[in-house]
Amino acid sequence: MTTSVTTPSQASHATHPSVHELEGSAAFTRSEAHTAHNYHPLPVVVANAEGAFMTDVDGRRYLDLLAGYSALNFGHSHPGLLRVAHEQLDKLTLTSRAFVHDQFADFTEGLAALCGKDSVLPMNTGAEAVETAIKVSRKWGYQVKGVPTDQAEIIVASGNFHGRTTTIVGFSDDPAAHDDFGPFAPGFVTVPYGDLAALEAAITPNTVAVLVEPIQGEGGVVIPPEGYLRGIRAACTRENVLFAADEIQAGLGRTGRTFACDHEDVVPDIYVLGKALGGGIVPVSAIVADNDVLGVLRPGQHGSTFGGNPLACAVGAEVVRMLATGDFQRRAAELGEMVRERLEGLVGHGVVGVRVRGLWAGVDIDPARGSGREICEALMERGVLAKDTHGSTIRLAPPLVVDADDLAWGLDQLAEVVAG
Repeated sequence: MTTSVTTPSQASHATHPSVHELEGSAAFTRSEAHTAHNYHPLPVVVANAEGAFMTDVDGRRYLDLLAGYSALNFGHSHPGLLRVAHEQLDKLTLTSRAFVHDQFADFTEGLAALCGKDSVLPMNTGAEAVETAIKVSRKWGYQVKGVPTDQAEIIVASGNFHGRTTTIVGFSDDPAAHDDFGPFAPGFVTVPYGDLAALEAAITPNTVAVLVEPIQGEGGVVIPPEGYLRGIRAACTRENVLFAADEIQAGLGRTGRTFACDHEDVVPDIYVLGKALGGGIVPVSAIVADNDVLGVLRPGQHGSTFGGNPLACAVGAEVVRMLATGDFQRRAAELGEMVRERLEGLVGHGVVGVRVRGLWAGVDIDPARGSGREICEALMERGVLAKDTHGSTIRLAPPLVVDADDLAWGLDQLAEVVAG
C-alpha cells in the first residue's frame, strides 16, 4: 500500500506514515477507552483543520471528503463564519427564548426569505427539527384538516434516515438504528422510496404529511427518479397533505442548488434544515413554513432552551447571507460535473455504480475490491478521509470550498485504491 503522497496544494507535507506508527495511535486508543462505542471511527485523531484539509495530532494532513456529513459545507474554519462567531462570543451567547435577543430577527428574516416562506422555528439538531416537523404536521392535521384525535398518519419512505430519537428510529428499516429500541410510536406508514404510485395509494383521509429526503444521504446518496418530487408535491396539494422535505444533508448548496427540491422546481410545505445551517461551528436547525402551517403552535406548546440562541443565530444569519450570493451553489454544480465524469470512469474498474448530484456522490465498491470500510482505511493511508455506509458504499461530500486540483487528486487516490 502506498503511504507517501503529494497533494497539489500541500506538497510540503508529502510524508504520510501509517497512523499506527506514531503517537496518534495512542491518542486514538485513549479516545476509545472511556466512550460508548456508538461510532466506529477511522483511527485518525484530528487536531485542527482549515478549508478542505484536516491535520492530525502528528501533523499529517488529510483531504476531507466527508465534510461532517454536510455540516461543513463551507469548509473548516471559514474566516467569515469564525469572525461572526468570535464577535458574538464576546457579547451574548444565551438568553433562552424567554427573552428576545438582537440576533434573532436577522436570522429568522433571512432564512425565511431564502426559503420563500413566512416563518422559522429554530432548534438545534437535525433530529430535533424532524421531531418539530412531525409535531407541527400532526397539530395542523387536527386543527386545520380535521383529522380525528390521535389518528394522524405520516407517510415516510423505505431506506430513510431522519435522526436517532426513539420516534424517528421507529420508522427506520435499518436494523442498526431500529432493533432493540422499541416500543415505538404509531402513526407512520412506510412506502418504497421513489415509488410515487405506492405513495399515492397510501394516502388516506387521516394522512397529515409526507416526510421524505429529496436525496437519501445515509442510504448512499440515493437519487429518486425524475418527477418523483413533483409527483409528491402534486399529490399533497390534491389530497390536502403537507409535504415535509428533510433537506438536512441535501440542502444549503450541497447539490448545486440551494435545496435538493430545487432540481425539480418543487417547494415543500415544510423545509427541515440543519447541519450546514450551523456553519460547522454550532448546532443549528430549523423548520421553515408559511404561517398557515406554523401558526398552529401557541406559546408553551413547543420549544428548546438553546434553540435560536444568539450565537447560533449570528452564525446562521451569516450562512444565509453566504448562500444568498449563489456562489457556493454554482461551485458545487461546476465541481460536481468533474466528480461525475471521474467517478463514472471508475465503473467496471473496482466500482459497480455511482450516483452524483452536485458535490455529493455515492460510490458502490465492487465487493471483490473489499468492503467500503477497507477502502476508506486505504484512502486514509493516502491522506484522504471518506466514510462508508451500508457495507459497500462510500459517500463523498467534500466542502464546497475545496480546490479543484485537490479534489482531482483525492479522486486519483480513490481510483488507485479501487483498482487494486
